[in-house]
Amino acid sequence: MRGRILIPLPNTGSMGRKRNNFYMRSIFLLALCIFGLLQYHNFNYLDSRDTVLGDAVTNDSDDAILAMVPAPLHKYLTPHSRNHSGTATTGTLGVLGAPLLLNSSSSGAATATTISFDVYHPPNISEIKRQIVKYNDMQLVLNEDTFGPLQNDSVIIVVQVHTRITYLRHLIVSLAQAQDITKVLLVFSHDYYDEDINDLVQQIDFCKVLQIFYPYSIQTHPHEYPGVDPNDCQRNIKKDQAMISNCNNALYPDLYGHYREAKFTQTKHHWIWKANRVFNELEVTRYHTGLVLFLEEDHYVAEDFLYLLAMMQKRTKDLCPQCNVLSLGTYLKTFNYYTYHSKVEVMPWVSSKHNMGFAFNRTTWTNIRKCARHFCTYDDYNWDWSLQHVSQQCLQRKLHAMIVKGPRVFHIGECGVHHKNKNCESNQVISKVQHVLRIARTSHQLFPRSLTLTVPSLSKKTKLRKGNGGWGDLRDHELCLNMTLATR
Repeated sequence: MRGRILIPLPNTGSMGRKRNNFYMRSIFLLALCIFGLLQYHNFNYLDSRDTVLGDAVTNDSDDAILAMVPAPLHKYLTPHSRNHSGTATTGTLGVLGAPLLLNSSSSGAATATTISFDVYHPPNISEIKRQIVKYNDMQLVLNEDTFGPLQNDSVIIVVQVHTRITYLRHLIVSLAQAQDITKVLLVFSHDYYDEDINDLVQQIDFCKVLQIFYPYSIQTHPHEYPGVDPNDCQRNIKKDQAMISNCNNALYPDLYGHYREAKFTQTKHHWIWKANRVFNELEVTRYHTGLVLFLEEDHYVAEDFLYLLAMMQKRTKDLCPQCNVLSLGTYLKTFNYYTYHSKVEVMPWVSSKHNMGFAFNRTTWTNIRKCARHFCTYDDYNWDWSLQHVSQQCLQRKLHAMIVKGPRVFHIGECGVHHKNKNCESNQVISKVQHVLRIARTSHQLFPRSLTLTVPSLSKKTKLRKGNGGWGDLRDHELCLNMTLATR
């Protein structure tokens, strides 16, 4: 076999097919890797847009928060307290931090001169009552000469105010930046007369403003009902002991055997009073047919909240004909603006989920008012749980809500009736909300062109439940019912 010559075999195609299969597998694996990398990048991109209020890294210093606010609006964040000293000596700082001038002697030495200021005396209860009557009788709409009269279909925003002026300042700043804010009537409903708060509200210059004052507050009735009467039963006294002591409301403990606490009952009284006041008593709202949006002093709004509210109202006819409540807020700690900025869902109104930044019109209010007895006698000191009871037990057309999944109203309050915190003036939440909205703005997640209805996950039917108590006193029932009577 010596000298054998190797002759190449004819190409049958098998080797070529193997090579082709190898190349195809390589290309497929490469494409799979590229696709995986793209998906990973996209996942991280979407995840970076997730809004996590609890975990956002922000700078919550006063300077950082102020830097996020346009300079013309800084005036709403600058305190100008009336509570200052009655005298000052030159050479020290003045009332607002400005240095006072020094007098110079002929020898050039500076001499101190004492300058007297008018000492601020807060008004007493009698004066506060007079001022409340005056404001409520006048019904003065500020800035009406600039922005014109209220249109019947314009939005009315009603803010329930107590004493937390720091949060109120930030709410006002957020309102000032909203599109179409010049068209609204902004109503502040107060249950505490405070001249610093009045000064803040009365310097608003970006829309029409009206102040109303709840006239049956603890402040104006500190030692009598609906405040704390000295002869009222103590909260935890047993009924038999209360009967022996003959305290005022001995016969009427709540469901849990406790007696009323004025500081808790006031919020429910105030809510029903302000709603009735706006819909049934104010002259400026006599012919109003538009939406009334309910906010509180510790809320914060996105700049497109009115734009979105109008869009939701327009789409109710085709997306949710049965909806009679529109809700702009949420208590969720985590939400994805990128995914949900233009999505809404519909479901029965739930007090604990849909009570922030919600709106309804006069027709819905009229139906609620007809059920005043259910609201006013339900043993729960919470206005929202009482409203849900009205929906479940009385309304022929239940409260049904359209809810925006990417919230436009945020809760920034760290302290209140249900929330206690060591630092009630914390900037942390305010800074995080500013951060959330800045990301939404720069990534074009505000002002959506359209709304998309999503199907909510199946939730358990809300069961009828006992109230939370705190509302067993017949005096509260009667006062509440009397405040739902129309006066015009």
